[in-house]
Amino acid sequence: MTSALKVRDRRPRARPFSAPVWLVVLAALCASAAAIPLVYLLVRTADAGLTELLDTLLRQRVLMLTVNSVLLALAVTVTCLVLGTAVAWVLTRVRMPAARFWLLVSALPLAVPSYLAAYGWLVAVPSMNGFFASWLVMTAVCTPYVTLPVAAALRGASGDLEAVARTLGRGPLAAFRAATWPQVRPAAIAGALLVCLYTLSDFGAVSMLRYQTLTWGINAAYSASFDRNQAALLALVLVVLALVVVAGERRSRGQVPRPAARTVPPRVLPGRWRIPLGALVLTAPVVGVLIPVAGLVTRLLQAETIRSIDVPRLLGAIGASLGLAVGGAALAVLLALPIAALAARHRGRLVNAIEAVGFLGHALPGIVVGLSLVFFSLAAVPALYQTVIVLVFAYAVLFMPKAIGSTRSGIAAVPGGLIDVSRSLGLSPLVTWWRVTARLALPSIGVGALLVAISVMKELPATLLLRPTGISTLATELWGRTAVFEFGAAAPYAAALVLLAAVPAVVLSGIRGVAKEEDEL
Repeated sequence: MTSALKVRDRRPRARPFSAPVWLVVLAALCASAAAIPLVYLLVRTADAGLTELLDTLLRQRVLMLTVNSVLLALAVTVTCLVLGTAVAWVLTRVRMPAARFWLLVSALPLAVPSYLAAYGWLVAVPSMNGFFASWLVMTAVCTPYVTLPVAAALRGASGDLEAVARTLGRGPLAAFRAATWPQVRPAAIAGALLVCLYTLSDFGAVSMLRYQTLTWGINAAYSASFDRNQAALLALVLVVLALVVVAGERRSRGQVPRPAARTVPPRVLPGRWRIPLGALVLTAPVVGVLIPVAGLVTRLLQAETIRSIDVPRLLGAIGASLGLAVGGAALAVLLALPIAALAARHRGRLVNAIEAVGFLGHALPGIVVGLSLVFFSLAAVPALYQTVIVLVFAYAVLFMPKAIGSTRSGIAAVPGGLIDVSRSLGLSPLVTWWRVTARLALPSIGVGALLVAISVMKELPATLLLRPTGISTLATELWGRTAVFEFGAAAPYAAALVLLAAVPAVVLSGIRGVAKEEDEL
């Protein structure tokens, strides 16, 4: 997600709409696949009727769940915005020893799912629960969503206006707020959007920490009731909240001021400041990574845990996680390719609309997509209910935006002159695409696939609702055991999940490093 925030838009400036009809139709069909969960959820809500809708929404318990969700999302977003911006300022404006190390450490919480962090804290503090516990864990794992884009924006921000503000007598904080903040605000708001959506859609952490939100209510209504209209209505409330957040982010984003050539170089602060500034940078990694991993390792090394490991079940969960990750990544890339190809080379209202629908999964919580596809598969294609096909499709809907963003940037970077030369040699559009565009854009397509694969391995709520009987992933095994407080039995699955998700992350880092070196050359 973070890489999409830093991708430069290399699409050509406004020109007459000339996209091939077949590409527009194919992209529209792929985008419409992402809209199936939301459309069917609306249909299901309409069938329930206005009376049942109002009756459900006005129930005291539903209001309580909604207020809990909003309060948690607001608290986590504000905290991450303040803490992430402060950490980004330290990383870019203060000369710290081993600067690359501090940047890497600040991004570590992105590799830990919220429910895994919650599990680690519960191992260390079994009585931990409620709003404060959920706020602490969610803030720790979400802070990098603000830190990384704001740090990138600060590196390119002009220092001229801030210097002028200082000469007029303003202090460092006032000068930053007046001169530099407007330049980095779009990046900060975009990061805050990701934090808010992640918090609203979280199910695993809040369930483990026993803080009842809308995601918890949706799962409870679906699991315990024969009339599942209530689950659909609660899901609609969650979708409305997510769409309100997205709309608010777009309205408040504003224009990015054009920076001047001179940027602010890092400065050396007195030695007494290094410890508090280092502690500030380490806050999220310690809370979101170090303490949970320490709890995991401690429990994993206990003798009774080692003796109780069910090796065949563990290997089965690893195989299922790998297989679903490959399937979800492949389908997400296939659906994203036409949309990315259209958006990379053409502009217009129709193109923007198709791309926006493709990104719809970005605003749909996993539990909503899972619930919608349960209803859809039972009504439209009962034979596919609780099959791998529906589960993989859910992954594609949820994580298609990751593939679209990366693939679009790769296709846009292919020089148009090469395509024109290929066509002038008599090659068809399809052959030109395969020999020129696809080959040059392949690294970016691979990055998108790896991003999706990592996300699939960590996905929990949709997997719980849609997984076929007898198939369990590492995430569902971990959640199932922690739900009944079997922390020792959950440790092997948590460790395997961390190691398994680290493999594509390392590969992804290598691909990005190679791409960066090529850009510099």
